[in-house]
Amino acid sequence: DLNWCVIKDMEVIELNKRASGQAFEVILKPPSFDGVPELNTSMPQRKDPSLEEIQKKLEAAEERRKFQEAEMLKHLAEKREHEREVIQKAFEENNNFIKNAKEKLEQKMEANKENREALLAAMLERLQEK
Repeated sequence: DLNWCVIKDMEVIELNKRASGQAFEVILKPPSFDGVPELNTSMPQRKDPSLEEIQKKLEAAEERRKFQEAEMLKHLAEKREHEREVIQKAFEENNNFIKNAKEKLEQKMEANKENREALLAAMLERLQEK
């Protein structure tokens, strides 16, 4: 809309409209030294906010801040919980590894003991045969 700002030293005439665009003719008038552009009354005038509006905005900002803080604390709590779960899982895996290693070592030691006893028994048997 071309009517939102009227400048005394310029006139804009719409020539034609096409699907590809629009054409305008701009006619410049001789400069006048009295003029500041006149704003049309269709432009919304900015009003000073009332104390009540300012208070509402401050309360809304405080609510947003509290919400963001709560979200951040929730995120940190979730992160800590995840870290705790990871540490617990690593601790359990370490305990399982130690338990399995002990069992394997005990099995090997038992097998070695049985082999040694069998070898000693075989040696005693050979000695008794002689």
